[in-house]
Amino acid sequence: MNEQQAQQMRTGQGFIAALDQSGGSTPKALRLYGVEEDAYSGEDEMFDRIHEMRARIVAAPAFTGEKVIGAILFEMTMDREFGGKPAAKFLWEDKGVVPFLKVDQGLAGEENDVQLMKPIGGLDALLDRAVSKDIFGTKMRSVIGAANAGGIKAIVEQQFEVGKQILSHGLMPILEPEVTISISDKAEAEAILRDEILNGLDALPDGQEIMLKLSLPTEADFYKPLIDHPKVMRVVALSGGYSRDDANAMLADNHGMIASFSRALTEGLSAQQSDAEFNETIAATIDSIYRASIT
Repeated sequence: MNEQQAQQMRTGQGFIAALDQSGGSTPKALRLYGVEEDAYSGEDEMFDRIHEMRARIVAAPAFTGEKVIGAILFEMTMDREFGGKPAAKFLWEDKGVVPFLKVDQGLAGEENDVQLMKPIGGLDALLDRAVSKDIFGTKMRSVIGAANAGGIKAIVEQQFEVGKQILSHGLMPILEPEVTISISDKAEAEAILRDEILNGLDALPDGQEIMLKLSLPTEADFYKPLIDHPKVMRVVALSGGYSRDDANAMLADNHGMIASFSRALTEGLSAQQSDAEFNETIAATIDSIYRASIT
């Protein structure tokens, strides 16, 4: 593991940009960016269009490690280039941004009010490839749809189990058990989740660390015991459907938690903007998320 990158993730002031929209979420992301589905035909062209959007974001003058300490990439992005260099190498060498890779292959059907991750086929080979392409860590998402103790326990156990496999390759896993923000028992689900994560951390060997990506909690500073835990490198927040303003306001109330926003990062960006307008918009966005992250 790159010690300089580890230090940046542990103590760096700023947030992680989530640039990892995959097949299912890409059409929506492009539509919000002003690229309608009739502007491309087939999956290859769709991914070309989303890569153009990501390349424009990372090329923006404001997109540097000064405020954006890390970025999460989709597998296909890892295999492509930014600025004439392999994507992860460009992020670190040219921008000072630590590269992560989304490794999950989507969600299984709902059971016990949660959606586990589908089995990740070929994970060891993907992790070897990630290491060879200068990736620092990984991210994987599952979803909690109610305060179901059995379901949440299963989610956390799966996240830690795969997390250990990722650690064995020398990569830093971001575990992402997302609590759906619209559920009526969100606070109860968060309480169960926090306890299960603490159990998982206690079972990790001393000297090992993980990261966590969690929905913004109902109660401010609710995840402080996780943020302060010696086996947690960093706790980051997903916006989960909140508007950027709401997400930033909630994040500012959660001390020590930093953003890892996707849709809230690209809100207001458009393919139709001139480079000057685009760069000005993303600079303001980056600054607002940065300010909410350094509380």
